[in-house]
Amino acid sequence: MIKSLELAITNIGDLLLNNRITKNHEGKSIFEIQLAIPNYQRPYKWSAKNANLLLDDILTARELNKESYRLGTLILNEKIKNQNDQKEKNYRNFDIVDGQQRCITLSLLLHALFNSKLERINRKIQTQNLENEEVKIDFLKQNLIENSHNILNVRNNYLTLKRRIDNLSKEECNDLLSFIISQCELIVVITQDISEAFQFFDSQNSRGKKLYPHDLLKAYHLREMGNLHELVIEKVVKIWEDIPQKELSILFSDYLYRIYMWSKGNRAIELNEGNIEIFKGISHHDNYPYSQYYKGAYSFAENTNKSLLPFVTGGKFLNPFQLNTPIIAGKPFFDYAKHYYEILKDIQNNDKYEGYFINDNEIVKTLDLKQYKSGVGNRISRLLFDTIILLYVDRFCPDKPSKLDLKLLDHFVVFAFVWSYSLRAQYINLGWQSAQNYILGNEEKQNSINLYKIISDSEKPQSLFSTLSQLLLPLSQEHIKDPNFIKGKNIETIVDIPENYSYFFKKYQFLNP
Repeated sequence: MIKSLELAITNIGDLLLNNRITKNHEGKSIFEIQLAIPNYQRPYKWSAKNANLLLDDILTARELNKESYRLGTLILNEKIKNQNDQKEKNYRNFDIVDGQQRCITLSLLLHALFNSKLERINRKIQTQNLENEEVKIDFLKQNLIENSHNILNVRNNYLTLKRRIDNLSKEECNDLLSFIISQCELIVVITQDISEAFQFFDSQNSRGKKLYPHDLLKAYHLREMGNLHELVIEKVVKIWEDIPQKELSILFSDYLYRIYMWSKGNRAIELNEGNIEIFKGISHHDNYPYSQYYKGAYSFAENTNKSLLPFVTGGKFLNPFQLNTPIIAGKPFFDYAKHYYEILKDIQNNDKYEGYFINDNEIVKTLDLKQYKSGVGNRISRLLFDTIILLYVDRFCPDKPSKLDLKLLDHFVVFAFVWSYSLRAQYINLGWQSAQNYILGNEEKQNSINLYKIISDSEKPQSLFSTLSQLLLPLSQEHIKDPNFIKGKNIETIVDIPENYSYFFKKYQFLNP
C-alpha cells in the first residue's frame, strides 16, 4: 500500500527554467528544486522519431489554442538531505523515477528554441562551456552515465529538434516557446521512499505490466473526442471496454497492424508505442487535401447510414472504413475497432447457421482441428489465412453479402488456403523471418508473392482471381518439407478424405504428381 505521496502539478517553464514545481495539492509552489537522473535509470532511448512526435503533439495542441496541455506524469523520489552539506541546504533534491525521457527531450527542445547556433553535445547532456551562449537549463548541465544510447540519442535528438526549429519564423518560435513554458504541464508525484516511488510507478503502468499499444491508442483518441458530449463519450468507451482486452490487443497487434504493413509492402515486426502512429489517423483539425478526402468519405458514409436512404431504396449500408487507408481520429477510431473485431469474429466462426461470411467451410473445418492449433508454423499459416480473408472481405464483401458475394468468397478461400499453407508445406520448422520473406515475395519458395498488396491493388474479385490463377502454382514433391503434409513417402499416398491439409492441395489440383 502506498502511504505518503505528495501530489503536484507544474508547467514546464517552472520545472526546467525556474527550478520549482508550480503548485502542490495545497496550491503552494515548491521552490529551489534540483532534478537528477540516478544511475539506476535506463539510458536515454528516445529516438528522433519519438522527439518529433512529442514536438508534433505540442504544435497540434498550440494550434488548437488549448489553455493547458498535459504531457504525462513525472514521478520523483526526494533524496534526504545531509544536514552538514551547507551548499545544498536550500535545495530539495529529486531523482527522476519515471519521466526522464520526456524531461530530457523537453530540455533539448527548449535549448533549441533559446539558441540559434548549433553546438556540440557530447556524453554530457550539455557541454559546460558554450561559447557566447547562455545555458538557461540547469537540468542540462549534469552528466549522464557513459552509454552508447545516451551519447547518440541526445545528440541526434537535439539536432533533429534544432532543424525543425530553424524552419520556424521568429514569431512562431516565440509563440511555441511561450506555449511550452506556460501551458504545457506535468502531473508530479513525490515521495521520499524509493520503494514507494517504484510501487507507484508499477501501479501507473497497469500494476507492473507494460501498457498495451491499444491502451495508448485509447487515451490518444479519447483526447480527440473533447468536443463531444460526455454521454456520447461514455457510450463509446463502454463499447470498447465490453470487448475482452486481450482479444482487442491481439486484433491490433496480430491482424490490423500486420495487414496494414504487409499491404504497403513493409515488414510487420511488432506493434509498440514507437509505431502506433499509423492508428492515430487524421485529426479533425487536419486540412490537407488527402485528409479532406478521407474525412469527406467517412462523413458521407456515416450520414447515409444514419438516414432512411438504405431502408427506402433497399440499398446496403456504406462501409466507412478500409484496412489500408488512414483512420479518422476520435470516435471513428472506436467504431473502426468494433467493426473489424466483429468481422474477424464472424470469419473465424465456421458455424453452419451463424455469421455472414464463413459458414460450414470444409477447409476451415480441417484447419480448426486440434492438430493445427499448436506449433509456431501452424499458427503462422493460420494467421496468414485469416488475415488475407479479412482483407478480401473488407475490400469486396458488403456487410450483408449476397449469394454471389458468398460464392466468390468461397472461391477466394481456396486461393487463401493454397497461398498460406504453401508456406507451411515448404518448411520442416517455420519461423517468422522466413514467413516475412515469403509474404513480401522475397523468399525463393513456391507461391512467395505479396497477396496483401495484390488484393489491395485489385479492383474486382474477378480480376483478382485471374491474377491468382496465373501466380499461384502447384506444389511438387521437391517443394514439400513439412513431415505432416504427407504421411507416406510421397504425394501419391494422400488419401481422399480431409483429415490432413494436403487433401485440399490434391482436391483443388495444386499438387503435381
